[in-house]
Amino acid sequence: MMYPFLQIDGDTEIVHSDTLPNGEVKVYIEKPDAKDGFHHASCFLPAYRWEDICGFTPEEIARYQEVIESTAHLILEFARQGGFENASGL
Repeated sequence: MMYPFLQIDGDTEIVHSDTLPNGEVKVYIEKPDAKDGFHHASCFLPAYRWEDICGFTPEEIARYQEVIESTAHLILEFARQGGFENASGL
């Protein structure tokens, strides 16, 4: 299951998975594009391993890396608890 996490730059969505069996959490970024349909990329925490980058520039990925790094502690906690809406104490 994927959970909404953050919307940035007006139309870029960041969502995350539950904690996967291997202990990773998939963070998926998607942005609509008039020419290509959607740009997308996946980053796996805690290693910050990027996969399936389509349409994003290296500069955009670097910016998303900064955003993910600054919020990774929240993403990992929300992934353990079934998303933001199920997180206790927030």
